[in-house]
Parts: sequence; structure tokens; C-alpha cells
Amino acid sequence: MLQRFLQDAIYLIPAVLFSLSFHEFFHGFVADRLGDPTARNQGRLTLNPKAHLDPIGTVCMLLFRFGWAKPVPVNMMYFKNPKQGMAITAAAGPASNLLLAFGSMALYFVFAIRGGDGLIGGYLTTFFYIMILINVGLAVFNLLPISPLDGSKILYAVLPNQIYFKIMQYEQYFQPIIFLLLWTGLLSTPLGFLRDLVIDGMSFVLRPLVLLLL
Repeated sequence: MLQRFLQDAIYLIPAVLFSLSFHEFFHGFVADRLGDPTARNQGRLTLNPKAHLDPIGTVCMLLFRFGWAKPVPVNMMYFKNPKQGMAITAAAGPASNLLLAFGSMALYFVFAIRGGDGLIGGYLTTFFYIMILINVGLAVFNLLPISPLDGSKILYAVLPNQIYFKIMQYEQYFQPIIFLLLWTGLLSTPLGFLRDLVIDGMSFVLRPLVLLLL
């Protein structure tokens, strides 16, 4: 596993750094547009990985292709509709990764069909393939309705306050449980299935379009 990781590092490291940073930047950008300046005030409206990376989440991303970054701070009291604003802000992260995945897949098809020869072409073909895997994986993983992932914030937006506050009492235990499930592979298998399902659907739509344009 270590040897394979070292071989893939030239693709994985830049792809993970950019994808996680883009995810968190979009959280902050959408929150800022909805009226919450917290992310801007704390210097999180940037694509600089230093502002966003969580050590454990980054390691999980590198090893398992599923992980997380340091959450962008959001003060939902700035939103006109706090629950709705929080849900939209949370959804922005996975949506940004799906956007990156679509763009990466289109470029992957272009390089695989027309420009995959040579050192640079071969690198870019593989890099965009890794970007697809990472970004769809990020989107699927973060949409799980488990705190502190984005899916939980979307779910909480529709839950009664009484249930929401009850769940939040146990939030501190959720992240170690997620890490344990990833480490043992119990979560990786179903997430991998969902990731591949999404990728197959994207490919079904994009590949004919790229072929038509080329």
C-alpha cells in the first residue's frame, strides 16, 4: 500500500490539496454571499491549503479517497433564514466538488482521446482521473447525514429544534467513529459503491458530449 501511495503521490497530493481547499472556499463564499462575513474575517475565503486542511481528514483523503477539511466557521445568525442559509451553505461544499468532478471528467476525456501521449499528456490524463475519484468521493462522503459532515447540516435544517439539540449533545463522538469506520473499511466499501455509481452516471452523460465536440 505504501509503495502504491508513493507512486500516486505526484497526482494525489495536488489533487487533494486543491479539492479540499475548493470545497471549504465554496462554503465560505456562499455564506459570505448570504450575509455571514465570518469566513472572510478569519481569512478562509482563499484557495490556500494552509487555511483549510485538517490533519486527520487529509490523511483519510490520501489513504481512503474519503475525508474532510477544517470546517469553515459559519454564524447562522447572520442569515435572514438561519436554517435555510445553513443548509445552502452546507450543500455548497459537495456541490463544488461535483462541479470540479464534471470539469475534470471532461478534461480527462479530452486528454485520453486526443492528448494522452507523452509525459505531460500522460500525467494530465491520470491527474484528471484522480480528480474525478477524489471529488466525487468528497461529495458522496460529505453528504452523509452524520455530524460534522455537510449532510448533517442539511438534515438539521429540516429537523425540529428539540431533536437537533439532542443529537448535538453527542457530536464530539461522531468524528472518531467515522475515522474508525473508514480505517476498518466498513464505510469505504459502501461509499466506494456510491462514488462509482455517480461516476458512471456522469460518464454516461459527458462522454458522448465530449466525443461530439471533438
